Amino acid sequence: MTLGSILVVDDDENDQFICEYTIRRFDPDIRILKAFDGAEALDILRAETPDAIILDINMPVMNGFEFLDRYAAEFEEHAPVVAMLTSSHLGKDRERALQYAFVKSYFEKPLTAQHLRVMAELLDG
Repeated sequence: MTLGSILVVDDDENDQFICEYTIRRFDPDIRILKAFDGAEALDILRAETPDAIILDINMPVMNGFEFLDRYAAEFEEHAPVVAMLTSSHLGKDRERALQYAFVKSYFEKPLTAQHLRVMAELLDG
C-alpha cells in the first residue's frame, strides 16, 4: 500500500509549507489535506479517512493530545498511520503519544523523506 493521502495538522504555516514541499518531492501523487488545529482536523476526518495523519502537539484551539483523545473516542476507524511531528524533545510527550494504538511514529521537525518512508513502510507492514 502506498501513501495515497495525508492529513497534516499543524498551526504553523511555515511547517505546513515544509510538509507539503517534502511530501510533493517524496511523491507528487499523494493527496494532501490540511488542518491548522485539532478541531479542524476532526471536521475533515468526519468526511474522509486519510492513509496517514501527521500531527503537531502544540496548537491553539485543540492541541495534539486533545485531538488524540477526541479522535480515539469519536472514531471507530482510525487512519492506519498517525505520526506525531513536533519540536518537543520531551520523553514524556513521546510516551504519552505512543500510548494510543493508532499512533505509530513520533518524529521531530522538520518532516523528511525518511519520515515518509517510515510511514509508507508502516502501511505496507
